Amino acid sequence: MFPNTALINLLGIEWPLIQAPMAGAATPAMISAVCNAGALGSLPAAYMSPKVMLGLTSEVRARTKRPFNVNLFVTPRPTPDPAQIERAIDRLRPMREALGMPAAVVPEKFGEDFEEQFTALLEIHPAVASFTFGVLDAKCMGALKQRGIVVIGTATTVAEARAWQAAGADAIAAQGSEAGAHRGTFLSSFEAGMVGTMALVPQVVDAVNIPVIAAGGIMDGRGIAAALMLGAAGAQLGTAFLTCPESGISEAWKQALHNARDDQTLVSRVYSGRHARGIVNEFMQSLTPVQADIPPFPIQNALTTGIRQAAGKANRPEYQSLFAGQAAGMSRGIAAAELVTALMQETRAALRMAADVSIQ
Repeated sequence: MFPNTALINLLGIEWPLIQAPMAGAATPAMISAVCNAGALGSLPAAYMSPKVMLGLTSEVRARTKRPFNVNLFVTPRPTPDPAQIERAIDRLRPMREALGMPAAVVPEKFGEDFEEQFTALLEIHPAVASFTFGVLDAKCMGALKQRGIVVIGTATTVAEARAWQAAGADAIAAQGSEAGAHRGTFLSSFEAGMVGTMALVPQVVDAVNIPVIAAGGIMDGRGIAAALMLGAAGAQLGTAFLTCPESGISEAWKQALHNARDDQTLVSRVYSGRHARGIVNEFMQSLTPVQADIPPFPIQNALTTGIRQAAGKANRPEYQSLFAGQAAGMSRGIAAAELVTALMQETRAALRMAADVSIQ
């Protein structure tokens, strides 16, 4: 018998498992497969226009009748520094030339407008909405509550978890430092938010009275079972799904994940202007020494997006953002639904083994 956790009841799913929202990787095919297998799929909408959000959620709904999650970044409007942007463009010029790209021009906009995205989110009316990089204000939270949308807030510290609970969140995604891609820290420095999953989860569980979801470095059922034993109501996995055939990432990125060692990822601002964990490559090595001068998110992200996309099409991993968690080498490359089933079978086995251990 699988534990009937608070997350299962809250989200209306069969298994206490969430596929993390991963831009460029989480396709409608992946999301729907995860949902149909009994877990919660997540649409990464942070870089999407309202029109694209509406179109892709319609595609997900055409593939599944199960609940799914839509994720947004809570970010203020950027305040560009023209001189800093020019320096950033100059540093990126060699990469553009290596990929045969034309000279860069300053984008008309550096990212999507959160208010417009939020309006689209309300129109979409997903069963679940998750948020990263900040906490929602009372107006936004009230609009979600009025529509019965379950809210998950991302926290990297106990203080951030408490802030989300005070704002009205229904659950907390406790993001440990092992997690791939962007750090969700918003109340303290990046360094202070680098708390490991095993240390973070039980402290957050003790600090709040809403379900906690463990995230960061979890790749198999042993990790999920450990999270449940730490008091989490479920687990969120991202890197584990990156190598699924439904994933939208390049083959070079998938191969890099399969080959990754435990010590091959670092956290850097070079790709987007916000700290994110990825596999070390030429892009990261060349810009990390000057990352203090890199424009903040989303400005740097807008300046590098074209380079990373071109590198993906050209199968040039040295210029891609190879986002990955610290256990990337445990990736399997199996179909998303098959992965969900395997993860739950492994979790059952790990919990059974733990229960059978005799105390001497």
